Amino acid sequence: MKADISPLLGPDTLLFTGYDDDYIRINDDRHGTGLCLHAGRITAPWGPQRVRELSIEHLEAIVADPPEVLLIGTGRLTAFPSAEIMDYLADHHIGFECMDSRAAARTYNILVGEGRRVSIVMLLPGARR
Repeated sequence: MKADISPLLGPDTLLFTGYDDDYIRINDDRHGTGLCLHAGRITAPWGPQRVRELSIEHLEAIVADPPEVLLIGTGRLTAFPSAEIMDYLADHHIGFECMDSRAAARTYNILVGEGRRVSIVMLLPGARR
């Protein structure tokens, strides 16, 4: 018996379709900077060059319309933002996960396929801590 288990996604669904150290591709658009994908919109360029430079101001739009989960793509290696940032997200009841940018892109696509309300902020995959 054959079954199609692929998710039913609309044609306007934004998904990661490629990346390298110096770019991120969402659908057919290539971005050479870090970006934020939130509430169905891409903001690029977005944010800091390194996760340690992430500030509350970078996250204000996300907090204003909170997702179920926020993925933080931290570049080449997994890193964590300051305690101030983690406390800020927790205080606003936003679940978050930090992971390298390549893993974050794949995880985002999976969560979108499951119908989850997810947002992502991404440093370029080649970004260093």
